[in-house]
Amino acid sequence: MENEPLLNSLQTGFPEATIAIGSDWPEMSIESTQLLEVIEKLKGSDNWDFNYLFCETCVDWKTHFTMVYHLSSTQFRHSMVLKAKVDREIPQIESVVKFYKTAEMLEREVYDLFGIQFLNHPDLRRLLLTEDWVGYPLRKDYHDPINMIKL
Repeated sequence: MENEPLLNSLQTGFPEATIAIGSDWPEMSIESTQLLEVIEKLKGSDNWDFNYLFCETCVDWKTHFTMVYHLSSTQFRHSMVLKAKVDREIPQIESVVKFYKTAEMLEREVYDLFGIQFLNHPDLRRLLLTEDWVGYPLRKDYHDPINMIKL
């Protein structure tokens, strides 16, 4: 499905979401509490069949985090971006591992570098850093005086 028909289809299917064409694909912003319901609908629908999660990452906006999910349909060859705002004070969101096996390692990486807690993740632990590492290096408030490069 091309971007415009996909955008229209998503707007019809998710009237409560904010949906627009991004730089490459349709982007949908939802509340983090809606994540599992939206993912289930996107993956299970015969119209969309978003059966492949190819990227999951996080953005730190200082006031909140945004989880970003890149989804594709191997059947229809279309893609989209799903975004969910996460509270900075209680940085947690449901894991999507039960829908996408690829999320297991991607969520561990986000946990390791941003400190987002993925609820119901089967094995949430650090992936790149040692277990005794203090802090989350990709947060904007992270301070490391030893390894900091001053320009």
